[in-house]
Order: sequence, then structure tokens, then C-alpha cells
Amino acid sequence: MIIQKFGGIAMKDEQIRSECINHIKDGMKEYGKVIVVVSAIGRLGDPYATDSLLRITDAFTTAKAASDLAASCGELIGAAVLSAELIRAGVPNTVLHGIQAGILTSGDFGDGTITKIDTTTISKHLNVTDCIIIPGFQGMDEDGYVMTLGRGGSDLTAIALAAGLQALHTEFFKDVPGVMTHDPHEVATSRKFDSLTFDEFLPLLDCDKPIIQKRAALHALETAIPLYIRGIAGTETGTWIYP
Repeated sequence: MIIQKFGGIAMKDEQIRSECINHIKDGMKEYGKVIVVVSAIGRLGDPYATDSLLRITDAFTTAKAASDLAASCGELIGAAVLSAELIRAGVPNTVLHGIQAGILTSGDFGDGTITKIDTTTISKHLNVTDCIIIPGFQGMDEDGYVMTLGRGGSDLTAIALAAGLQALHTEFFKDVPGVMTHDPHEVATSRKFDSLTFDEFLPLLDCDKPIIQKRAALHALETAIPLYIRGIAGTETGTWIYP
């Protein structure tokens, strides 16, 4: 089993989501079972993006629990959309969200921490389906309130699930072919790393737009989860990150 994480760019429109579906099919063919973690669809300006949802009302700035509830809806919509399109493509799947996903959190609304993952329900469904979709970026606190995990929190969801379910590795699909020496949108001569250690990788995340959330990468290091960062389009090999 592996974990595949698709971010907002990969979820942006139906054409790009068809690439997601192809990667999911490939993952199932090679590894048998795939847990798919999704982000909200698109970026600010797109109607279901997290930042767009948080701008519905200024009242969210003071009502943090309500703000998290609204923010979590982006991933729920993304999960439902991808589930329906997978079914249309002939890939049976199950969406598990909220308490079903077993992701328990604590801390502050908007920047929660995963304290535990109860994999009971996920494991039960893995006995009858090879593809499970879990909305990223969120969990539930001990009182049953939805709590989000901070910007880039879907990355943390994916890695925490990999650790809890003892997955072989976690794949992240991006709009770049892998971890690059420089931002390829700004530096034409940037090149891709084929592999990196975590000691080499972590300093590259100290920037304004890290390729994955640094807190997630640190959790991967702590739990010895290999990462594979690759492009959403095509079949070009990406970058492996090894403990």
C-alpha cells in the first residue's frame, strides 16, 4: 500500500484530475491498495479553494471554530469530485472523512496537531476496496470539532496516514517534475534531483513556497517514511527522499 497526495494544482480542473486518476490506477496496479489524500480544488480565486472559502465573511477572523469548519469543506468537495470521477473511470473507491478517517487533533483551530490516527475504520474498508480517499488538512479534536492543520496541512495528513498504516512510501504530485535546484518557473536552468536524504532536503523547505510542508517532512523523518515527489503530468521520474 502507498499514500498518494494530490494538491490544489493537481485537483484544479477535470483535465488535470484525469492525470490524478491515471496515477491512482498505476499505483493500484503496482502496489495493490492506494490511500488518496486530496487538497481543496485550485487556489485563491477558484470558488472551492481554501482561501476563497475563508473570504466568504470577515467574521471568520474571530470565530475560529467556524472558520475551520468552513475551511475543511474545500477538501470534502475535492474528495467527492475525485471519487465521482474515479467511479466514472471504472475505479471503485470509498471516501472516509471526519470521524471516519480517525484523525484526532489537538491545539489551536487553524494550526492543529495530529495526536493520533485510529486506523480501525480505514483498515476495515481496505478489506473491501483498494482505493480510499481521505480529505487532507483536517481532523477532529476530543470534543468532536473539526480542526485544520495549518497551511500545507494536507501534506501532514498524508505522511501521518503513511506512518499509521505502515505504507511503503508517500507520493506527492506537483506542477514541477520533482525537487529542483531552483524554482523552474523563475530559473530556466534549474535541474531536478533524482534523490536526496532528509538532511539534504529539509533546508530546501526554508523558503516562502516550500514544495511540501516542513512540519510534514519532519514527521516523515521521525517515522522513517520515504517520500517520492513527482510531476502530475506525464510519467517522468521524480525525486526520492530517503531517511
